[in-house]
Amino acid sequence: MATLHVRRLDDAVVRRLKRRAVANHRSLEGEVRHILEQAAADDLAERMRTFRVLSERLRAETVDESQTSSHVLIREDRDRGHGPEW
Repeated sequence: MATLHVRRLDDAVVRRLKRRAVANHRSLEGEVRHILEQAAADDLAERMRTFRVLSERLRAETVDESQTSSHVLIREDRDRGHGPEW
């Protein structure tokens, strides 16, 4: 595996990356690795596989939760006046 060094990175960027890492339960290095891997992933099939894995994980984690159809949620939101302003 290769090693990459980034010099002269703004302190504010590092702070934001650290906050993002904490929010995603990763180390700073892990978060930067994740960002770079995502940026370099230009293969649609790989992105679709990742999406399927994540959606299956979410489905498994919410199996006992009551689910509301998206069209019902959209209708309720529009009825409250939060729809698109065409």
